Amino acid sequence: MRLNVQTDYALRLLMQLAVSGDRLVTIQNVSETYHISRNHLMKVAYLLGKHGLVETVRGRSGGLRLARPAEKIMVGEVVRRMEPDFALVECLHAEGCECIIENACKLRGALVQATAAFLD
Repeated sequence: MRLNVQTDYALRLLMQLAVSGDRLVTIQNVSETYHISRNHLMKVAYLLGKHGLVETVRGRSGGLRLARPAEKIMVGEVVRRMEPDFALVECLHAEGCECIIENACKLRGALVQATAAFLD
């Protein structure tokens, strides 16, 4: 399994906000700290806000902060919300599978359990 860039940026942003306490942090500051695109971070911040993980304050002295205490935000929750797909193999895709051994295969169950354990 490999996390996408959006999830990576989301985790970095949340860590930066966690160490900043109640102090507002700007997208520009995080972008410069991690040397990543400001535009990508804006999209990530929007999604994190939509999911109730980040609070945004608009205006001249605005910025971002965690919407709840850091210890209440679990990595698995962030990954679940940011990753579009956890299908490691064809039979785990939501739209179905054309695998001829799907009915007899034990791999699917093991991969579902492994993914759940990873996210927990």
